[in-house]
Amino acid sequence: MTAKTGRTKQGDSCAEARRGRGRPQTRCDEETRAIIFEAARHEFAASGYAATCMDGVARRAGISTKTLYRLIPNKAALFEAMITDRIDTFASVVRLRACDGSDTEKSLREALIVCGELILDGDVISLQRVILGESEKFPEIAETFYHKAIRRTERTLASWLQAQKERGLIKIEDAEAAAGMLLGMLVFQPQRAVLFGHAPTLTRAELERRAHSVAALFLRGCAA
Repeated sequence: MTAKTGRTKQGDSCAEARRGRGRPQTRCDEETRAIIFEAARHEFAASGYAATCMDGVARRAGISTKTLYRLIPNKAALFEAMITDRIDTFASVVRLRACDGSDTEKSLREALIVCGELILDGDVISLQRVILGESEKFPEIAETFYHKAIRRTERTLASWLQAQKERGLIKIEDAEAAAGMLLGMLVFQPQRAVLFGHAPTLTRAELERRAHSVAALFLRGCAA
């Protein structure tokens, strides 16, 4: 199923929910989940994993705890679903914006900008602080973030690189290794500067300039 088709079906189901008999719903479950995930990101980033409670997330989301528990059974499931939802959105955007057309450098630049928007997002970096600070007590949150966020981001970019390799547009030996190198060039320095309080997050213009430089440098080394 394509991202567009998925969104269409989701929109249809939401519209159907609003047209249901009796008292109409103000929003469908998918829309409510999106609001919950946004609230959870802020709660985890602000309070930490241990101090975040389901009641607090429900209050921030403006829903009842009954509704929250109906959709998501516990805090661990909420943390995993929140991470997965963010990466699912990211992966669908990369497929749509970076895999069309014949301008390899422009496409790579767009893919890197999307990666940077995700990895260098202020809430995501705040969440990483939480994970680093609490992973000894809650190792499951580090595992969740590593597999659901870090590895999926790398694999998404690696799939894009592999597609360009198969088209004969670039020459690389290992797409996953190349993806890791690209992401390292793009985010390593600015991410750690923000993590340790030495710089603000990059502006959109700064990210675009960095993605432009990284894409050009990478392609000079592996152009077909």
